[in-house]
Amino acid sequence: MLAQRVVTALVLLPLLLALVWYAPTPVLYGVLALVGLLMAWEWTGLMGWAAKGRRWAYTAACGLLLALAWLAPGRDILLPVLLGAAVLWWIFAVSLFPGFPDNLSRRQTSGLPMALLGLLLTVSTLLSLAALHATGPLKLLFFLFIVFAADTGAYFAGRRFGKRKLAPNISPGKTVEGAIGGLLLAGVWALLAGIPIFAPAGAVQAALLLLLTMIVAAVSIVGDLTESMFKRVAGIKDSGNILPGHGGILDRVDSILAAAPVMVLGLLATGL
Repeated sequence: MLAQRVVTALVLLPLLLALVWYAPTPVLYGVLALVGLLMAWEWTGLMGWAAKGRRWAYTAACGLLLALAWLAPGRDILLPVLLGAAVLWWIFAVSLFPGFPDNLSRRQTSGLPMALLGLLLTVSTLLSLAALHATGPLKLLFFLFIVFAADTGAYFAGRRFGKRKLAPNISPGKTVEGAIGGLLLAGVWALLAGIPIFAPAGAVQAALLLLLTMIVAAVSIVGDLTESMFKRVAGIKDSGNILPGHGGILDRVDSILAAAPVMVLGLLATGL
């Protein structure tokens, strides 16, 4: 399993870096939209939709929305509205953690609200990534590595220091100490890379960049826990099997789903 994970990462990471660095933003969005179709298909699995017709229809609807969102004349006006709605969901998602699993049932994750949520999160996330890329590939890479840093820091800190469970009913392996380690590593990343990339004007903006980075890292953990929660309700281990050793697309991007809208809204709010 570990060997599969490493091989998959070694194949995908250079492709991702090349896409971000060399592709123009419309091409990047087009590739991301294709990934979004896979995400939509896997989301129907979280909803427990077994009928292939329903799954194909939902995936097609997601593709149509992704195209319309990109081609919409008022995309710059639409984006903050979509991001705001997504961020409100992630704030609400945190409130579900303490009472899980008694407060969430299969019926609640198989209906229209869950279907609409999947469309909102997919479209808002992919538009966020494209918006970041349009301001410069380095800014998008900086964001992606916030998520990687939070995940890596949480893994190693959790293995070394982890004692207190963060959300035992959702993800028993995650610890409070691991989460703190992830936040700290993300903070170090902000200081080492964020300052040169964003060139904040003065100490206040530098502090805002550090704060935003830590918030984005924290929200990435919320995204991970939320997908784990939905998978437990659905009774599945992975959202899919397209990535050997990693599971499905959603298993790899759950943190990004939560973090990307927060990152873009934060940048808009702080003027960074």
